[in-house]
Amino acid sequence: MQFRSTKSQNPLSSFKDIVLHCLPRDGGLYVPAQTVDMRQYFLHMDAKTTYPEMVAATVPALLQGDLNPLAANRIMQSAFDFEPELQQLDGELSLLTLHNGPTGVFKDFGVAFLAAVLEELVKENSRPVTVLSASRGNMGVSMAHAFRERHGIFSVILYPSGPIRGLDSSTFVTSGGNIIPIQITGTIDDCQRLIVEVINDRPFAERYGVTSANAINLGRLLPQCFYYLYAFMKIKEALRGDLVFSVPCGNFGNLIAGLYAWKFGMPVKGYIAAMNVNNAFGEFIRGKRFVPRPVIATNSPALDIGFPSNYERLAAFYEEAPAVMRNMVYPASIGDERTFITINRVYRKYGVVLDPHSAVAFTAAEDLAASQEFAGHVHTVVLVTGHPAKRAALVSRAIGKTIEIPPRLARLQRQTDPIAIIKPELEALEGAIASCF
Repeated sequence: MQFRSTKSQNPLSSFKDIVLHCLPRDGGLYVPAQTVDMRQYFLHMDAKTTYPEMVAATVPALLQGDLNPLAANRIMQSAFDFEPELQQLDGELSLLTLHNGPTGVFKDFGVAFLAAVLEELVKENSRPVTVLSASRGNMGVSMAHAFRERHGIFSVILYPSGPIRGLDSSTFVTSGGNIIPIQITGTIDDCQRLIVEVINDRPFAERYGVTSANAINLGRLLPQCFYYLYAFMKIKEALRGDLVFSVPCGNFGNLIAGLYAWKFGMPVKGYIAAMNVNNAFGEFIRGKRFVPRPVIATNSPALDIGFPSNYERLAAFYEEAPAVMRNMVYPASIGDERTFITINRVYRKYGVVLDPHSAVAFTAAEDLAASQEFAGHVHTVVLVTGHPAKRAALVSRAIGKTIEIPPRLARLQRQTDPIAIIKPELEALEGAIASCF
């Protein structure tokens, strides 16, 4: 498979190139330039196949010429000591749990894969890599966990103003490790802007082998399609209708990964783009012009996005086949009150505790299943993207009892000091990075 920019059909780049140099020079984002039919691989696997086995079998075919079967197997063994879990609730609904990783969020899957791929490429090229990430909440912990002790890789994690939690100072470069947490006296938007500026400073980026582990790097987003294939593989024998996925949508990376799975041959009826009240992007999905609106704070904060960072990638799908996409992606908007009620009702009915982001997707799935067009004809898999302990106070109120916080997540609350605090300026960031080498 080769890749192109969202702004141009040429030049084409390999997977190795787009992972190590994650932004095209024209300012776009990388997307697949071809469709690879993967049906001969995952259609013949069954529910007994493990997640690492499935990924190791499909990756060499998907990324032919970049990763051979031996390399793919090494990457899987290195990346995953956890896997998704599919739970069928009834004839109409299933849950795909994606918070089984070290930090309790779905992003652990993509980050772990990217870290293992980069280590494989470093060994092959004998050139160190500096991986920049912008983080808020516990996302930095996912980065640090995935990249710690990776040979030839330094992980620079940028935090906005505010407390930094969950990092292990023994893994910092100041203690002989490879993790470099830096705090910016600004916002998460400043952190993301600085990453793009560093990457676009070509001499500096070349000198330090700079790339990113945020979603701008397709090497992190693309592997998220694997858990869609895994869910299909697990449930295909039990399906009694068309398959639909309900996806909590903030930056829309998970939705795009699902669409990639469809393009690779996964049989699916469609995707619910489940949003909270920050639903301006739903107008674009319905075929109207996208007009960003001010963000409203909600109880599902990961979905509180005004301008999705993956806008260009999703727009590329619609430019290619607008009619197909509008019949395949169903936007939904769920408010806080209904989200709260759903958490309570799902717990009472199924004994399952959902976080608010997943409850948004669950509510949207129930609405679709009850609609005249889809009633009795679809089975919806709801993506459970975060552990309920991440929003313990809210979830405990919703279900009427205190939920236990697993030790691995409790440790994420410990506050940590960064190795540097700098102004939100390119020169300051590059100086802080250079000082670590």
